[in-house]
Amino acid sequence: MPGRVCCCCAALRPRYKRLVDNIFPEDPKDGLVKADMEKLTFYAVSAPEKLDRIGAYLAERLSRDVVRHRYGYVLIAMEALDQLLMACHSQSIKPFVESFLHMVAKLLESGEPKLQVLGTNSFVKFANIEEDTPSYHRRYDFFVSRFSAMCHSCDHDPEIQTEIRIAGIRGIQGVVRKTVNDELRATIWEPQHMDKIVPSLLFNMQKIEDIDRIGPPSSPTGGEKEENPALLAENCFRELLGRATYGNMNNAVRPVFAHLDHHRLWDPNEFAVSCFKIIMYSIQAQYSHHVIQEILGHLDVRKRDSPRVRAGIIQVLLEAVAIAAKGSVGPTVLEVFNTLLKHLRISVDFELGDRRSSAGSATFSTSSKESDERIVQNAIIQTIGFFGSNLPDYQRSEIMMFIMGKVPVLGTTSQSLDTSHLGDLGTRRIQIMLLRSLLMVTSGYKATTITNALPPPFLDPLLSPSLMEDSELRQLVLEVLHNLIDRHDNRAKLRGIRIIPDVSDLKIKRDKISRQDVSFMKKHGQQLYRHIYLGCKEEDNVQKNFELLFTSLALTTIELANEEVVIDLIRLAIALQDIAIINEDNLPMFNRCGIMALVAAYLNFLSQMIAVPAFCQHVSKVIETRSLEASYFLPETIFKDKCNLPKSLEKHEKDLFFLTNKIAESLGGSGYSVERLSVPYVPQVTDEDRLSRRKSIVDTVSIQVDILPGNNTDDKVDNTEEITFEALKKAIDNNGLEEQEKEKRRLVIEKFQKAPFEEIAAQCETKANLLHDRLAQILELTIRPPPSPSGTMTITAGHAHYQSVPVYEMKFPDLCVY
Repeated sequence: MPGRVCCCCAALRPRYKRLVDNIFPEDPKDGLVKADMEKLTFYAVSAPEKLDRIGAYLAERLSRDVVRHRYGYVLIAMEALDQLLMACHSQSIKPFVESFLHMVAKLLESGEPKLQVLGTNSFVKFANIEEDTPSYHRRYDFFVSRFSAMCHSCDHDPEIQTEIRIAGIRGIQGVVRKTVNDELRATIWEPQHMDKIVPSLLFNMQKIEDIDRIGPPSSPTGGEKEENPALLAENCFRELLGRATYGNMNNAVRPVFAHLDHHRLWDPNEFAVSCFKIIMYSIQAQYSHHVIQEILGHLDVRKRDSPRVRAGIIQVLLEAVAIAAKGSVGPTVLEVFNTLLKHLRISVDFELGDRRSSAGSATFSTSSKESDERIVQNAIIQTIGFFGSNLPDYQRSEIMMFIMGKVPVLGTTSQSLDTSHLGDLGTRRIQIMLLRSLLMVTSGYKATTITNALPPPFLDPLLSPSLMEDSELRQLVLEVLHNLIDRHDNRAKLRGIRIIPDVSDLKIKRDKISRQDVSFMKKHGQQLYRHIYLGCKEEDNVQKNFELLFTSLALTTIELANEEVVIDLIRLAIALQDIAIINEDNLPMFNRCGIMALVAAYLNFLSQMIAVPAFCQHVSKVIETRSLEASYFLPETIFKDKCNLPKSLEKHEKDLFFLTNKIAESLGGSGYSVERLSVPYVPQVTDEDRLSRRKSIVDTVSIQVDILPGNNTDDKVDNTEEITFEALKKAIDNNGLEEQEKEKRRLVIEKFQKAPFEEIAAQCETKANLLHDRLAQILELTIRPPPSPSGTMTITAGHAHYQSVPVYEMKFPDLCVY
């Protein structure tokens, strides 16, 4: 009777349960019963409404077998689930999926590696199935967390560890594919999910860098990619970034910074660079500026870190910019430069702060910190230069103006970097860094006209006296000018200062001077001449300064010189020669001989460029005479390591100098208007000259203003006259004075008729400024009360204060002292 009851109860069980039970053999080693599995599949397809019950019953049996460690039956249950999942494609599959995911979760929760791999494989198969309708209630939070944990497996057995990590990466890849294809794909891009997925992939990708450091990587095959967690993680990371859109790009990138910070991977930064290369090449091109903005933001966050960490971030930015500059960078162009310039100032501030704070400490630590900050500064300059050189010309001109506006010069403080707290040394460092950045940006820039390359808002601060206080600053300014003036790549042919035997061998390229260039030289030529003139008068000039000055004169001749400019350049060269001869500024003998060598090299070049035979003959004769009697006036001799310098230049013969009257005679016969050659060159005086801390140009040219035009080099070389009775008699004679006055008036009239307007204005302005300064001194002395031993009362904040002056410190007039 009991046996009949059991048979009756078994017959009363639902059909789906009987079909499910029949697929399990008595011995699990026999595997799935295929005939009964076909019956179950046919039943599930015929009655899809039973799918949810079939799935629930299979899940119940699987859970029981997992607890009892009957893993053979677990494998059979998962195989049956996979086959049912692949066979059924209807809306009723969704309740069955819930049971399926529940069983997969059970396997992933188990501590058995084989079950975890089995559950992962089933989930990957499920992820590849495309569903007809979205599932609004399904979430994959558990799977993201579990797969991410598997990616960090630390099993003692290396093979098992690799197997679990590969399973975790494949599981993350399945989650990404399933959620991206789903209508609710935005859920996977939430920060709580990205903070688990991205670090898990990067943790496994880091093994590639370890392999690369040991030896060169070989190209992996398809099988190696499946067996290597590092390569599989990289492919998954690329796929994840490739599916990112505008709204979720930042959520995918920010965890990368957190991982690199946590594992201290900015120094060294090989892995960080490779990560961001993958990011930049995987995302869509129009989203590149998002990544650059994130790097800039992270640089701001880590601005107080060690110099090497900041240098590592900047180098990553350089690699990202190198890729993004080839396409659309978006509105972040100025933001990139503004942020980099800000960090350049911060780096200089840190460098000077370390130098001040460690003045009494060990020199080794100080030098190491300074060298680290120099690494940061060089990385910033390299990034600015590379980014700027890859921009189109219209954007590059804006960047040039932007950087030039940041250079701290006297009189332009509205947009420049704040260096008030850095002092003179910090300001100089900022100026050098910015000019080096500007030099890299202008490299390769080709403007159609010189006006586009050197607009007044750019040229005025570039040629400011504030950027002439140091030899390196002057070199950088001249190199920037060379980049912008040289439009035919002639600078390499002119490298080094020398006497060129035959200029035609250089094969210099040049075009006819355009109307715009002629107009530019009329407006701004005096600024260029003035900068070269003042640059030659600096005491700290070295050989490189003279070489760059020669190149500046030569490029101006090639690119911008018409007949009028040629005359101006000759007048400038003669004025430079006068600097060395008269020596009003007490220059060292090396500088004076260097100026003479510069004039010789340039006039030799100019004479061959304009090809006037008489002019070439005069220049060649002077150079030949110098080579025999005074070789230290030639660049090949003066710039050698050991050169014997003369004690003075006053006793030299006139044959060693270039004479204005000889040059005028040679050029006059070739159609040049040589009237202006008799007028000495006088540089313009600007407001900045009177405001700057340097010696005013008014003091340096005040004597030249009063020199008569007829007093050429012939008179200046031999300016000593013997004082005799006849000479004194002539000086007292009134008739001689009247003749001198007439001659002086005639020369003044001739000067105003033939001299250019800019020079007349410069001379008048010089005298006016000099008179104004004298009047200001007189008024200050007359208004200020004289000192009194009893004290002078001053009122401050409503209180009277007396400042007494001791008698021995008072200055009395000469008539009051006896």
